[in-house]
Amino acid sequence: MKPELLWKPSIGFAENSRLNHFLNWLSQNKNLKFDNYSELWDWSVNEIEDFWLSVVDYFEVDYSGEIEKVLSGTKMPDFKWFQGIKLSYSEHIFKNKNERNPAIISYDEFGNYRELSWSELEEKVASFAYYLKSVGVGYGDRVAAYLPNVPEATIAFLAVNSLGAIWSSASPDFGVDSIVDRFAQIEPKVFISVDGYSYNGKSYDKINSVNEIVDKISSIEKLVLFRFLRSNEENKIAFEYDDFDQCTSLSGHKLEFTRVEFNHPIWILFSSGTTGLPKAITHGTGGMLLEHLKYLTFHNDVKPGERFFWFSTTGWMMWNFVQASMLAGATIVLYEGSPGYPNLNSLWQFSEKSGINHFGISAPFIVACMKAGLKPKSEFDLSNLRSVSSTGAPLPPEGFKWVYENVKSDIWLVSMSGGTDVCTAFVGGNPMMDVHKGEIQCRALGASVYAYDDAGNKIYDAVGEMVITKPMPCMPVFFWNDEDNARYISSYFEYYNGIWKHGDWIKINSETRGLTILGRSDATLNRQGVRIGTAEIYRAVDMIDEIKDSLIVNLELANGDHFMPLFVVLKPENILDDNLKIKIKNTLRSEYSPRHVPDEIIEVDDLPYTISGKKMEAPVKKILLGMDISKVLNKDSIKNPQSIDFFINFANSLESLR
Repeated sequence: MKPELLWKPSIGFAENSRLNHFLNWLSQNKNLKFDNYSELWDWSVNEIEDFWLSVVDYFEVDYSGEIEKVLSGTKMPDFKWFQGIKLSYSEHIFKNKNERNPAIISYDEFGNYRELSWSELEEKVASFAYYLKSVGVGYGDRVAAYLPNVPEATIAFLAVNSLGAIWSSASPDFGVDSIVDRFAQIEPKVFISVDGYSYNGKSYDKINSVNEIVDKISSIEKLVLFRFLRSNEENKIAFEYDDFDQCTSLSGHKLEFTRVEFNHPIWILFSSGTTGLPKAITHGTGGMLLEHLKYLTFHNDVKPGERFFWFSTTGWMMWNFVQASMLAGATIVLYEGSPGYPNLNSLWQFSEKSGINHFGISAPFIVACMKAGLKPKSEFDLSNLRSVSSTGAPLPPEGFKWVYENVKSDIWLVSMSGGTDVCTAFVGGNPMMDVHKGEIQCRALGASVYAYDDAGNKIYDAVGEMVITKPMPCMPVFFWNDEDNARYISSYFEYYNGIWKHGDWIKINSETRGLTILGRSDATLNRQGVRIGTAEIYRAVDMIDEIKDSLIVNLELANGDHFMPLFVVLKPENILDDNLKIKIKNTLRSEYSPRHVPDEIIEVDDLPYTISGKKMEAPVKKILLGMDISKVLNKDSIKNPQSIDFFINFANSLESLR
């Protein structure tokens, strides 16, 4: 069944796409001819070695050494890609420098608009790389950053990468414990931090947090401070530090690139921490290079000189994805602050001001604009806009419709889905295919995505578990400090032996080949486009004396809304009044971030546990979403079965929301 057709690429749009150019190149250079995208996709996942080798050839990837074998191994995750060669991610970014266009455009809540040329970027990266080298940073060392989404973060990343060192970053709205839980695992040698940040019109000083973090992570040998708020209170810094601006102003240094093994770590991203400490997901340099070249070029159709924007923080994988657009020759466009300050029109206004060609945002932002009745096309000149992209959560059909009615009738809407796990999208855009209401256009090249039923069979036109049946170069090379790949295997490969289980409910349309994602199939919280671990919520709530126990779920509702209730069991002689609710919210906000604050706090007498002592988050979520209780819950597995009655009754009160 075909959903409503919302957009059809013009002949010129499709023929001028980079994907079509790749098809023609395959015909001329590899004698491979495909009549449509489905045939091309089939080849890309059935002949994966030939496909990824063609990516290397098509993009003329520069490397040292000889390819001994494109792929070795017999079962995921025990695969190795392109052994025998060395390359550099940042080298390929600067390979595309073009002084006719700025390298970076940035804007923040204070109204500061900046453009950085390619020559300025290169000088600053070379300067900071020289500084890092002078303090002992080299191949394989970790550098951690606690920075807002500003050009300085990009400069720092490129400098770290140019040395063969390993990058990791988090946004400054994370609390101390969140940062220590992450960065202490990877033992960074250098810590790059900010003095504070702004959000929603307010400034937040982070110096005390910086002092705590440096004190708690013993591996940090050097602190580099970037003064975003330009505070003059020097005496608040408890540790010796170097000034970031000075470190990027050392003149006379040439930018050089250390080529590393294909599977050498490029960066470490972190999971949400659902079942304990966040997983330190480590990606390979070559895998990220090939995947980002492929996706940004073929599936986002980014062309040299275009301006690519995605609202993100440095703690979300989309920040890394934004940097990747430079591989396609784009200007990256950054925004630091709240997407709703002073109102929801701010980013649309910024799009006009900066001439954005590709506008990326989270699905909840589109839904918020829709509910607010915004009509950006009536207020702003969006003539430069070619695409609007959405991720972070499923975009409801009404969100698709709103974009075409209120942003631009001939816009290419790219709904995509991937994850921190791979720092890209498995499913997403296609400049040669139609956009249907509520559907993601296609499975990405090289991504062997299927829906599985409970018996492990491929299914179409029905909801199933999203799996990836063939390896991809962008899959993690390992988790940091994960002995024998134990956490890695249990995270993705335990349910279906040797097949990646992603944790999303997905339905593939056999007629359109489009897809819909129906939310998470696990208990991970997906809050405003950002995954949050329940362990973080519980850690903060456990600090509150009045609370005995708690359970949290996040419900993805059919209309695009999210509802995240926190259920609490109080200690005797305590009441859940407004003061206690404020205390809970303030604790979550200060310890972690505003995203951790629940929509509602509800008192219960007891919480359901399995016999082995685990909180039953996933069954509670399914009950509250209105699923058949007999299919999602086995009362014999509950340690205290009477506790589930409250949630069954509470689910009935939520019927109007679903």
